[in-house]
Amino acid sequence: MEDGRPRLRELPSVDEVLARPAVRALADRVGRTVAKVAARQAIAAARERILAGGAASGELVPDGEVLERARREAAPRLVRVLNATGVVLHTNLGRAPLHEEAIARVVDVASGYSNLELDLHTGRRGHRSAAVEPLLCELFGAEAAHAVNNCAGATLLSLAALGSGGAAVVSRGELVEIGGGFRVPEILAQSGCRLIEVGTTNRTRIGDYAKALDALAPTGRALVLRVHRSNFAQEPAIAELSALARERGIPLLHDLGSGALQLPPGLPEEMTAARSLREGTDLVLISGDKLLGGPQAGILLGRRDLVERCKVHPLSRALRADRMLIAALEGTLQLYRQGRGDELPAQAAIAASPQSLRQRATRLALLLGEAGVPCSVVDSEGRIGGGSVPLSRLEGAGVAVQGGETLLEALRHGDPPMIAILREERTVLDVRCLPDADLPLAASTVARAWGETSSRPKGRVEDGRSGAKLAGSPVEGSPAKGFDPLTEV
Repeated sequence: MEDGRPRLRELPSVDEVLARPAVRALADRVGRTVAKVAARQAIAAARERILAGGAASGELVPDGEVLERARREAAPRLVRVLNATGVVLHTNLGRAPLHEEAIARVVDVASGYSNLELDLHTGRRGHRSAAVEPLLCELFGAEAAHAVNNCAGATLLSLAALGSGGAAVVSRGELVEIGGGFRVPEILAQSGCRLIEVGTTNRTRIGDYAKALDALAPTGRALVLRVHRSNFAQEPAIAELSALARERGIPLLHDLGSGALQLPPGLPEEMTAARSLREGTDLVLISGDKLLGGPQAGILLGRRDLVERCKVHPLSRALRADRMLIAALEGTLQLYRQGRGDELPAQAAIAASPQSLRQRATRLALLLGEAGVPCSVVDSEGRIGGGSVPLSRLEGAGVAVQGGETLLEALRHGDPPMIAILREERTVLDVRCLPDADLPLAASTVARAWGETSSRPKGRVEDGRSGAKLAGSPVEGSPAKGFDPLTEV
């Protein structure tokens, strides 16, 4: 191989690249900083090509490469994606989409000033949770409520405010990882609570809690923490724990997570915050962006004295919710108050019937067939995700397209990106989280990716009725079950 290193001397400087007419015009559009970053990247790439012996003759740093790198550099990092995984509350994809009325509330509040911490009736400084506390108390049957920026924060805040310097009694089977690598023992350590484990990984009895509290009684304060978990480990009922906590004069905290106000029909029964409060929990902690269907938020519900202690704790300021979160949460809660909770996108996606999903998959398959993409309608199995009702399976439908990792990657790099699932070397587009309005966009995204990655002959629609069997497709109706590593459940 010929040594191309002498060509390193031919590499232009950053200023020389920036002085080119096309790059100067680019800098006018996207800013000189972005153009400079793109120029440096293009020069570095050319240097690597030379050292690898692959430098071609001609322009070492062509304008086109600089422009393309600038385009990518100037593009937003956080973008909307099309969710074709069948997982409704997909943590990697932002969990629950907001209802259009909640979005309108965010736009209205974010576009100007707001009474975020001002009581308009008295003219005095107010509290950030004031806009949502009455709604939360009404809907969940709570005495008081407070909102912070996420549920892990709500858990940390409540433990620090109510248990720092004391002990937290937790079932050994509930020492779980709650997402993002954060584990209950680590949160307890950060809060200043001393962890007291009781029971075993698969069974904890009420007597295990009583024995631990008896041992702690002479040493100072304690609390009982109940943590939502995702299996059938046997634990005492909330009513049993709350009775024991009242008897010992200590609070019972329930880190519930999902935050459902209503569950679509057909799902397994799951503990709700309202039920936990009715059964005697002193403080329940839930997420706003799971089954509640709103923005990311940590919501504390329960006894007024405990909520007030959390509100005035220094951590409350560090974890406080911003105006956009409060606006979106209020908009979401208003829908429930109006009896319109089933309109929330997450609720609608969970409740969608297999028949309606098959019809939606058929429409997508027809659009793809018109674009020349061979495909077939298949059965698919979705999940709720986000740790909510973890053992439920949602019968649904999708569209299978021939193409493995290459097509999956092309979809991920699309505009907009689409996240799909891979089954038996086919890319499956589960339509549960693709509303009807998004089907044309989804079809064009898949068609572009297919055209970039495949040289197969164009397909055609043979039968556009139920099943939408398309030419050149796998057998219609074959299942697409399970989830790939990108899918968080």
